[in-house]
Amino acid sequence: MRLEIAHTPIVKNLYWQDEAATQLFAAALAAQPALRHAFIELHGDLGAGKTTLVRHLLRALGVQGRVKSPTYAVVEPYELPGLNVWHFDFYRFSDPREWEDAGFRDIFASPGLKLAEWPEKAAGFLPRADLAIHLDAMDDDARQVTLSAQTDIGAALLQATSPAMPQEGQS
Repeated sequence: MRLEIAHTPIVKNLYWQDEAATQLFAAALAAQPALRHAFIELHGDLGAGKTTLVRHLLRALGVQGRVKSPTYAVVEPYELPGLNVWHFDFYRFSDPREWEDAGFRDIFASPGLKLAEWPEKAAGFLPRADLAIHLDAMDDDARQVTLSAQTDIGAALLQATSPAMPQEGQS
């Protein structure tokens, strides 16, 4: 089990004009060494771009082939050289017994990257996220993005947002 050091959340707001901005962010995030041991929550309405962000991130990490949403399977695992990644989608999660039966506790206790869509559906079971990403669709392409670092790992991941990326504010 990894040690979690909680601190006052550090918040950064971004504006992604289009999907290319999402892809640039994902590539920058993939380059961060802290990502290898992170738990990232993805929040947003249906169609906000959570799965699109995950697809771009997985591609940037080297995943080949089809990247599908784990809406029905709840989790899709990916094995990369030196990195295990688990993509969760808790949208249909409703039975707490599923948490134990599926071995999710063991997955979250193991090293690797965990990405969770709809984490509020598994509230009470998930550990503290290192980074919470809130996506709000502005129109078909643009997104208002709020990044909230909740641990030291999350704070390190905020380094993925470079000054060259469009930003609306930081607090």
